[in-house]
Amino acid sequence: MHVQPYLFFEGQCEEAIAFYRRAVGAEVQMQMRYKDSPEQDSAPAHADPEKIMHATVKIGGSTVMMSDGQCSGKPAFNGVSLALAVSDEAEAQRVFAALVEGGQPFMPLTKTFFSPQFGMLTDRFGLMWMVMVEA
Repeated sequence: MHVQPYLFFEGQCEEAIAFYRRAVGAEVQMQMRYKDSPEQDSAPAHADPEKIMHATVKIGGSTVMMSDGQCSGKPAFNGVSLALAVSDEAEAQRVFAALVEGGQPFMPLTKTFFSPQFGMLTDRFGLMWMVMVEA
């Protein structure tokens, strides 16, 4: 058994994938658009057929699944955060700066009792990230 995050970007999935490719080196493993579904009635009634029904993305050693979901226009990631552990401080600074572009930092990278650098931010899609150097 294992748990994988599944994120719904509500119409911004393609933009999110491109952003995460640049920011954290995300690699698309699989991607299917609503128009590619053998069950055309599975798409939300108001969804553009070009929107992403399902994508599997690899970030480091982790798999994250993504979709445009119901294409409501605004993703809501309340109560959810992705924790990104990196190997050194230079990498923490690089990914923090990349992820916060267009977003909002709420704890800058700083030394903590559990990590030489730890910081928190909300990215441009409203997804919270915790970036830390593995101790």
